Amino acid sequence: MTTPEKSAARMSPWLLLLLLPYLGLCFPQIYNRAEPSLLGFPFFYWYQFVWVGICSAILGIVYFKAK
Repeated sequence: MTTPEKSAARMSPWLLLLLLPYLGLCFPQIYNRAEPSLLGFPFFYWYQFVWVGICSAILGIVYFKAK
């Protein structure tokens, strides 16, 4: 059985950071283009690949701060 203090700790404001990857990738019409390319990769691909690193960093931050 959880206590009210434990439930309040779960609703940490740090959890709002998890919305950033969702918002950054939710609207493909914004990043669905070929230019600018990076090392021959169209923007569409490298934009999503950059989000992999950003998501990992955000998950790490939220994990350690919401503990």
